[in-house]
Amino acid sequence: MSQTIEISPDTLTELLAIMAKLRDPETGCPWDVKQDFKSIVPHTLEEAYEVADCIEKNDLTELKNELGDLLFQIIFYSQLAKEQGLFDFNDVMAGLNDKLVRRHPHVFKQQHALTEQQLSEQWQAIKTQERAAKAGTASSSLWQDIPLHLPSLTKAKKIQQRVAGLGFDWPNYHGALAKVAEEVDEVKEALAVDPHSAHSAEEVGDLLFATVNVARHIKRDPEQLLRAANDKFSARFEKVQAYLAAHGLSLDTATLEQMDDAWEAIKKQV
Repeated sequence: MSQTIEISPDTLTELLAIMAKLRDPETGCPWDVKQDFKSIVPHTLEEAYEVADCIEKNDLTELKNELGDLLFQIIFYSQLAKEQGLFDFNDVMAGLNDKLVRRHPHVFKQQHALTEQQLSEQWQAIKTQERAAKAGTASSSLWQDIPLHLPSLTKAKKIQQRVAGLGFDWPNYHGALAKVAEEVDEVKEALAVDPHSAHSAEEVGDLLFATVNVARHIKRDPEQLLRAANDKFSARFEKVQAYLAAHGLSLDTATLEQMDDAWEAIKKQV
């Protein structure tokens, strides 16, 4: 059964009024008053990562607060734009409403179910039309709407999704995985010649790019996978430290062999 999401006009009006008050040159907050579009970008990125962190930790109680902090960033940008006569929060919402309806014709127009493949093809077709309209020409750059400063793993995934939508893709993960094996061999060859050469660095980059493709084919986000791997390694290494301490050793005094033995012992416990 579908549910209608309602936003209290009073709550939204109050939020916008609070933001305007914070930006008041005479009575507002000095920190908020001196900010501009560029200066709050780092805070926006930080808030987005804090939202992701809550979700990955399943801390859904704190998620409410972090979503509020992220929403504040949007309100902040909208207030800055309003002050410059560019647009306001209502324009942001109206644009989003139009985009959501335009990108989901199977929900708002045809009213029929599509397969996952059909959804992907429809999405790519709509995105292509939007890029052409934005640039004013169908021959615009394939990458023009991919942010330059996206995290590299995410950007690699987006590039791969873009060309996959054009038909340039492996039919399944097997081809992508075989490409990883091929890139591993090329890395080995380059390192054998000169591990510090630009060519070796380039081959390692190709290996990373190919690995992202495998993650994409198994419908996993490479950024999330690497964050999980980071957390897994960090937690395991802390156990290695505790293991060494229980055997009268420390990370400073243990040899590499002793640390490796501790690592293997911890792995067997998991």
